[in-house]
Amino acid sequence: MLLAPFAKVSLSHAPTPLEPLDRLRRVLGGPRLWIKRDDCTGLAQGGNKARKLEFLVADALAKGCDTLITPGAVQSNHVRMTAAAAARFGLKAHAVLERRVTATDPDYEENGNVLLDELFGCPRSYVPSGSDVAAACADVAKGLAAKGAKPYVIPGGGSNPVGALGYVACAIELADQAKALGIGVTRVVHGTGSSGTQAGLVAGFAAMKSAVEVFGISVRHPRKKQEDMVYDLACRTADHLGKSGIVERARVVADDAYVGPGYGQPTPGMIDAVTMLARTEGILLDPVYSGKAMAGLIDHVRKGTFRDDENVVFLHTGGATSLFGYKSLFFREAA
Repeated sequence: MLLAPFAKVSLSHAPTPLEPLDRLRRVLGGPRLWIKRDDCTGLAQGGNKARKLEFLVADALAKGCDTLITPGAVQSNHVRMTAAAAARFGLKAHAVLERRVTATDPDYEENGNVLLDELFGCPRSYVPSGSDVAAACADVAKGLAAKGAKPYVIPGGGSNPVGALGYVACAIELADQAKALGIGVTRVVHGTGSSGTQAGLVAGFAAMKSAVEVFGISVRHPRKKQEDMVYDLACRTADHLGKSGIVERARVVADDAYVGPGYGQPTPGMIDAVTMLARTEGILLDPVYSGKAMAGLIDHVRKGTFRDDENVVFLHTGGATSLFGYKSLFFREAA
């Protein structure tokens, strides 16, 4: 009932599986580990953005728009899925790609998500690192509107109160799955970047008066900035739900210890985490978000952050297609 007032389209295969990570736990010890498979949402190879786009595309259609414009890094999962959502509904799309990651190679520039953007027929503009991507998107929208288009600008990661509703829905879905399995989930661990996924989860659990803690692993910003972003959006999402005042600042946590040199820049821990999950569970992570988030989870398990009697859920936000943009890194490590 919480989401009944809000229009959405169908883009995801939900509910996504909630599976045990028993082989990984045998390696690490510690709490009972689970994985919420939002890499299996279906749209364009899956990922967390499908849930957000269900509400964002519905909003765009309700407003009579015909073109989706959104920013991201060159290997953006969100851009890839936005382009696919546009194709699904007969809309056009345009991406503004920020060259956020330095020292790239041809695979990064042309493979992975970029290849899929091309297949989905999504034109791309490129801007330097540090650019005001919101302003760049506004410029694109103005230019397209002058040619008769009706553009709808989606912020990076789909992270606004409309998009965050997708992860309010995920919080409800996870609570229902845990109840059906008879387990008491204590924490959800995931990679947090543009803040919409974490903000939606925080607002969703707060609206349900659930004690589940959302443990974000920042993939880009220092802790205070990331937590402030998440808290602000979680509060605005709660307002959008008609549940103002339910989000406590203390419930917003974003550990920044695993970012490494910067967004999209590899770390030894990320490489180890991606490799470990592939070889223990047959599950592919990505180098930018879920790989660093898993590196954080593994480290916290080894440090004893979680009690052995806890049920800890890792939210897999997808993005394994970007592995193909980092081929040389993994081939070099394998050698």
